[in-house]
Amino acid sequence: MSNNADPKSPARFYPIGTPGQPWGDAEKAQWLESRSVDRSYSEEVLSRLNDLGRGLQVEQYGALSIDPKRYPLFAVKCASPTKGAPWALITGGVHGYETSGVQGALDFLAEHAMAYSERINLLVAPCVSPWGYEVINRWNPRAIDPNRSFVVDSPCEESAALIKLTQDLGVDFLMHIDLHETTDSDETEFRPALAARDGKPHEPGLIPDGFYTVGDSDNPQEAFQGAIVAGVEKVTHIAPPDDNGEIIGSKVTQHGVINYPCKPLGLCAGVTDARFTSTTEVYPDSAGVTAETCNRAQIAAIQAALDHALAHAQGE
Repeated sequence: MSNNADPKSPARFYPIGTPGQPWGDAEKAQWLESRSVDRSYSEEVLSRLNDLGRGLQVEQYGALSIDPKRYPLFAVKCASPTKGAPWALITGGVHGYETSGVQGALDFLAEHAMAYSERINLLVAPCVSPWGYEVINRWNPRAIDPNRSFVVDSPCEESAALIKLTQDLGVDFLMHIDLHETTDSDETEFRPALAARDGKPHEPGLIPDGFYTVGDSDNPQEAFQGAIVAGVEKVTHIAPPDDNGEIIGSKVTQHGVINYPCKPLGLCAGVTDARFTSTTEVYPDSAGVTAETCNRAQIAAIQAALDHALAHAQGE
């Protein structure tokens, strides 16, 4: 340390920006420049949409301005919606780096969607943030978190496009499940980056070992969350609470369940007024857990959610 260093100045914990000062345009540009493409949206997502069978209709609902040809936005729905049946929304890849949210949604479409087609109409957006998918990052190119941006006049084009998609469809949704992961990189990269971007100190936290769900604190639907956890527990283990009875700083309300205020926080799970909503959190970094395990866990969560919503569609 230099002899001229100010001992009262915040310590640097992230390579971009000045500790204690929120990022401006220059820092955000530096951050964007430091990102690199590590996988292909075209090969890993779009090619799978092209392979979906009959009965499912793929529609483009937008494109990202950073490269519209490279990052078109697609949703899938039943080619012939069932009249009188309720609607369910399934979203993945809101945080592009959370791989099983994307691949789990695609696996569900390929393997199970048609089995539900006569009972419930599906709208699936499997990769809401394709740039984030390719660079394996939580934010969009403007260093905005899409999963805090489901708000009126959203500053995040990924979120704004999904909002418009759901509104333009003009239906009431019975259920929405938003597929996510909690990863070790949340603690090593994304939480420090968030603190640096906002000019705040970084406070180390814990990463829960296992699956959990996030319900809406204004509409918790505890039986619905419990059904999802029970379904996933057949595939992978459920995260235990920490010594404070919490998971990621929120009180555990039942086995593997915490709640957030979805609409006030601008979370994707609050994008509709669905009665049944949940955010899944798969943990891919646990010993012995594979990518396939994570994808199967997301499928189990979707199926358990759909089964519960259908069983209780006529009332609580």
